[in-house]
Amino acid sequence: MHEARQYRKSEKDTVTCSLCSHRCVIPSGKHGICGVRANENGILYATTYGKISAEAVDPVEKKPLYHFLPGTRTYSLGSIGCNFHCRHCQNWHISRAKRDETFLGNLSPADGVKRAQESGSASISWTYNEPTIWHEYTLDMGTLARAAGLGTVYVTNGYITEEALRELAPMLSAFRVDLKAFTEDFYRNVCGAHLQPVLDSAVLARELGMHVETVTLVIPGLNDSVEEQTSLIRWVIEHLGPETPMHFSAFHPDYRMTDRGRTPVAALEKIYRVAKELGLRFPYIGNVAHHQYENTFCPSCGASLIERLGFSSRIVGLDGQQCTHCGEKIEIILHVP
Repeated sequence: MHEARQYRKSEKDTVTCSLCSHRCVIPSGKHGICGVRANENGILYATTYGKISAEAVDPVEKKPLYHFLPGTRTYSLGSIGCNFHCRHCQNWHISRAKRDETFLGNLSPADGVKRAQESGSASISWTYNEPTIWHEYTLDMGTLARAAGLGTVYVTNGYITEEALRELAPMLSAFRVDLKAFTEDFYRNVCGAHLQPVLDSAVLARELGMHVETVTLVIPGLNDSVEEQTSLIRWVIEHLGPETPMHFSAFHPDYRMTDRGRTPVAALEKIYRVAKELGLRFPYIGNVAHHQYENTFCPSCGASLIERLGFSSRIVGLDGQQCTHCGEKIEIILHVP
């Protein structure tokens, strides 16, 4: 096992983990809420270091990231465990998996970078389950990846502490964060967490120079009111900037939330229009096949800049970062920084 970072020792072999905002106090022989950071005799171990449950080469648009290396592939890795307990989790088979009941492959950080290069990927994404709890592994692999000229991506719930995010900052290029709702009740009752730490980490990620995009899964009857979405959009514009891409995605019933149907497309379209009216430059609709609001339009002249079909994309109206129609500068990363 690999000794963890981001923890401190206390009396009687108890440790306090400072990796995520739960800040679990863990007695010897126990693990944190995530299920994978375990205290053995006063030493905290990252028990899934180098252990992978899922590996794929994905279009970066699948994360979804629309303004970070569009049209490229990203080498994607996941393990098991999560520091949230979302009732609607769509990857519950790995987020809720137990270490002693799951087959996990072995992959060193160096071999991960090598596979990413051999696949022709422009970046590495830690995804599928929550990457925050894979901290030591992603830090080691990401440091090697950046030295090799690859981008690096966290697909995250954002429940990381300031000290842990600052430690990742030199190697982390993109922070694709879920803003699951804009109420404390939702986070507490649906996810088993709190809202404010997520907002704080998103702001800090931007301050540290990471590319930030947000995703909100719009769930009928829980977070789909125009009032709540308006408040969320206004917060993003004020704290992350109006150029921040926001993805509003359709919900489908899964795991322990099968008591409601899919999100009506009309509801997503209404949120999109509200976002545009409020001054958000790049709202998007997700999980709706072949919808025009998957595309990127110039916020100045309305010209089509990037056309998307599923997870494929085609740049049609950009010359570098400029709109070819009006010359407007578009906030988009086309090459690995």
